[in-house]
Amino acid sequence: MTLLQVSNLGKSFGGNRAVDGINFKVAQGELLALIGPNGAGKSTTFNMVNGQLKADSGSIRLDGQELIGLKPREIWKQGVGRTFQIAETFASLTVIENVQMALISADDRLFSMWQRAAAYRRGDAMALLRQVGMAEQAERPCSVLAYGDVKRVELAIALANSPRLLLMDEPTAGMAPQERNELMALTKRLVVERGLGVLFTEHSMDVVFAYADRLIVLARGRLIASGSPAEIRDHPQVQAVYFGSGKTFEKAKP
Repeated sequence: MTLLQVSNLGKSFGGNRAVDGINFKVAQGELLALIGPNGAGKSTTFNMVNGQLKADSGSIRLDGQELIGLKPREIWKQGVGRTFQIAETFASLTVIENVQMALISADDRLFSMWQRAAAYRRGDAMALLRQVGMAEQAERPCSVLAYGDVKRVELAIALANSPRLLLMDEPTAGMAPQERNELMALTKRLVVERGLGVLFTEHSMDVVFAYADRLIVLARGRLIASGSPAEIRDHPQVQAVYFGSGKTFEKAKP
């Protein structure tokens, strides 16, 4: 079932056509990779889906509902979660407090300095931490965590509003190879268990070809290819855009 439908999406900055009439879909339970060389329009596309940039033309529909014109928080409330290239957590708070803060936001709750939020949906926060393998570190401050563990906490935070669609911007940036594989294997499992749709950008081709169900490729703002990892690996135009020399992608393994 189609979850996200992007149609004829366009965005210009001055005379530069950053995104030029692209079309793609994300299905429920699908991990879709958005790749392309620097300047291809990946970040612009990603930020339009998230509402950080407003499209000049086209449509972005989540389960048939138009997202263009909505603010990022409104899009988040519609069931779109997001992680960032540089993980965003409150370093001074504990792991579980970070997730509780996300739950408070998802529920539109406000707490004053005279009200304690420490017990708020603690069981639900622990359940999210168990899903991402961080329950045993729930009481540790985020400031002392290894970077791979911070990314896991960020993933739990992104799941706090029970999203239908998860946007992941360079999810494995700055991570060691083992950490990259562990995080993406976890994401793949959550996609299956929760029936999520995931759209992610990624420069690490080993991650892309090992874990994506399908890929779309941008170059100079235009969609030049879409298909399975095998189809994209052998696509001549994609090879030319990335290498320009007839080289091929190495086959990656999870």
